[in-house]
Amino acid sequence: MSVKAFKLVSAVERELLMGDKNHINIECIECCGKNLYIGTNDCFIYHFLLDEKLSTAGKITFAATKQLHKYLGFKKPVNELKAASALTRLLVLCDNTITLVNMMNLEPVPTGARIKGAATFTLNENPVSGDPFCVEVCIISVKRRTIQMFMVFEDRVQIVKEVFTPEQPCAVAVDGYYLCLALTTQYIILNYNTGVSQDLFPYCSDEKRPIVKRIGRQEFLLAGPGGLGMFATVDGISQRAPVHWSENVIGAALCFPYVVALDEEFITVHSMLDQQQKQTLPFKEGHILQDFEGKVIVATSKCVYILVPLPLEKQIQDLLASHRVEEALVLAKGARRNIPKEKFQVMYKRILQQAGFIQFAQLQFLEAKELFRSGQLDVRELISLYPFLLPTSSSFIRSHPPLHEYADLNQLTQGDQEKMTKCKRFLMSYLNEVRSTEVANGYKEDIDTALLKLYAEANHESLLDLLVSENFCLLTDSAAWLEKHKKYFALGLLYHYNGQDAAALQLWVQIVDGDIEDSTRSDLYEYIVDFLTFCSDQDLVWKYSEWVLQKNEEVGVQIFTKRPVEEQEKNINPDDIISCLNKYPKARVKYLEHLVLERKIEKEKYHTHLAALYLEAILQRKSVTTDNCTETTELLSKLRSLLQKSDLYRVHFILDKVRGTDLHMESAILYGKLEEHEKALHILVHELKDFHAAEEYCIWNSENRDLQYRRRLFHMLLSVYLNPGASDYALVMAAVDLLNNHAAEFDAALVLQLVPDSWSVQLLSPFLAGAVRQSIHTKRMTQAALGLAQAENLIYKYEKVKQKGTPILLSDKKICQVCQNPFCEPVFVRYPNGGMVHTHCAANRRLNSNMAHHSSSSSNQT
Repeated sequence: MSVKAFKLVSAVERELLMGDKNHINIECIECCGKNLYIGTNDCFIYHFLLDEKLSTAGKITFAATKQLHKYLGFKKPVNELKAASALTRLLVLCDNTITLVNMMNLEPVPTGARIKGAATFTLNENPVSGDPFCVEVCIISVKRRTIQMFMVFEDRVQIVKEVFTPEQPCAVAVDGYYLCLALTTQYIILNYNTGVSQDLFPYCSDEKRPIVKRIGRQEFLLAGPGGLGMFATVDGISQRAPVHWSENVIGAALCFPYVVALDEEFITVHSMLDQQQKQTLPFKEGHILQDFEGKVIVATSKCVYILVPLPLEKQIQDLLASHRVEEALVLAKGARRNIPKEKFQVMYKRILQQAGFIQFAQLQFLEAKELFRSGQLDVRELISLYPFLLPTSSSFIRSHPPLHEYADLNQLTQGDQEKMTKCKRFLMSYLNEVRSTEVANGYKEDIDTALLKLYAEANHESLLDLLVSENFCLLTDSAAWLEKHKKYFALGLLYHYNGQDAAALQLWVQIVDGDIEDSTRSDLYEYIVDFLTFCSDQDLVWKYSEWVLQKNEEVGVQIFTKRPVEEQEKNINPDDIISCLNKYPKARVKYLEHLVLERKIEKEKYHTHLAALYLEAILQRKSVTTDNCTETTELLSKLRSLLQKSDLYRVHFILDKVRGTDLHMESAILYGKLEEHEKALHILVHELKDFHAAEEYCIWNSENRDLQYRRRLFHMLLSVYLNPGASDYALVMAAVDLLNNHAAEFDAALVLQLVPDSWSVQLLSPFLAGAVRQSIHTKRMTQAALGLAQAENLIYKYEKVKQKGTPILLSDKKICQVCQNPFCEPVFVRYPNGGMVHTHCAANRRLNSNMAHHSSSSSNQT
């Protein structure tokens, strides 16, 4: 596909060069800055000044001003011209001789320095000498198979090297020590310093004109077989794919990133970046094509033209306008070396963004996303394509010049709803990805508001996720949009996120009451309860407490029971809540259970109130039906548990309410709390005839009590069973079972006094066996404890004897250290220092005090 990369502009008209002399032909050209030199077939050199002009329309023209012309004095054409600007010299090849002339006046140097025997020559653009005041010249000598290297100074020349080649060379290019040569049958790379050569590929110079051109450091462009333009490095390899020329290429030039070739009818332009042909310019009778410091000049035998490159930016924009994204990006990357870094970065980002919009318009969303990311697109450029998505308060103004040609999404999709839906899905995905990245910095409100609008319009499940997480949705725009799309639950979440809980609750209550329709959540009532549970605004909680309790007492009461404990303790008075719940008996019971059983608040009024409510509910149900339904059974279980475990309720108050009812178990529990165990056990045994319950009564009433208390209860129960007036067989068997199952709880001696004489040993054998075993066990344990104590006592005695140390001998020769008289009886006092005194001497306080003082420095042994 074509690209307008160059424009052909006339530089030197025929009349300016030769007037009416038709026999004059252009043989060679050279350009150095504004200086243009032309060598003709009649041995003249013409010097022109080229002045580039830019019209107001942006059109480039060249005005050539003739400076002078010079006849060289031969009847031969001028074959080659090369400028050495550092020396202000022009090297002229004519009649196999290279002459040095002044660039300004075209006069030969006074010394007459020249190089003879040159068939053709070229300059080394990567010189090895390092001398800025000399140029290195490589010639193909008229001597067969010979290359010569010269150093050319202002007024002298010096041969450096002569190299012989395996075949006759016909074209050469130089880079450093490397020569790229077109021989008769092949191209080679030759290092003239080392003599090492490297074959490239075959080429028949007899059939076609060879082309050898240095295009960069250690790289050459060659006319290869089959019309290929081949690239080769000094290592003999190709790092670029070849370009496809015509078979009869005359010349080639480089103007990065393009390779320009000339044949008999056309100038062709190929990209070095993708090797594709980009432009073709008709041009007949051309025979010279050369590039001079980026300026490409082409000439016929009569006229000179300049190939003016269009600015790369313009070329890239043309490619983008043709939707040739890949080519535009390749060209943009290639332009990096020709454009200052900062300018390139700005340009390249813009190109990436433009390319992204082109891919977006073609629904190539993955490619578009990558281009937008790489180009660091202001995402609002994309959002602005979608009508009404940007907030009304947004200060965004589209880039100028515009990044695309579309007014909005409707124009881009031409009203195709399916395409529009795909574009909206893409934007949803893209915004969701970039909202938490650096791309969003500075305009998070615009991004999140647009995302909310897209989600709401598409009924997308992520709408709620957006609103319950950190977001920057603008309240005014978002609220209006959600209301428009009847997303009232989501609107409530938006209000809540913005601290307007009252507005949120009002909306949600209207949904539950059916005043407005929104089926987002089927469990919205439970959601409201949960919301109020964790709401720190007490006024709101009280405001909606009646509403939630009227809907469902047992669920609604959770706004009080499931509140965070620290908030319950600080902010809400339980008495106020109980007063509020008076109209809602189920809720009131639930709340009291929460206070008593969960929070374990030790206040008599709450325990008593809860027990009374349980009792009232049970009696009410019993008054309606005599059958114990599941609910009644559950209430009875709760009441009994509370009566058993709590020690805080008013026992007499509850007992008064229970009297006269059939709640015998509850009565027994209450009597137990009053330590009236005989009454309690009598009820359990004679009223309820629940022997198991009686045993359980003894067990739970004796928890955390000593063994004597526990035994007293069990003996009391046994006494109730064995009441002298009772002859009920069931009671007798209950007594037997009690003894046999709880032998350890009884004093066997007392039991044997209580049980009737008529009972057989076999009947009580488990009890007796247990009692005997217990007695023997107790005896043995006591004996073991006694033995251990005796052993311990013996150990202590031994330790005491050890502590007494060496025995003290008392004889009539020993004298008292105080009175110095002998001992008359075996009674004495020994001080820690070993001294012995009479007991009556030790009793003397003054002496005792002195002795103690004296002994303070002695041994501490006693």
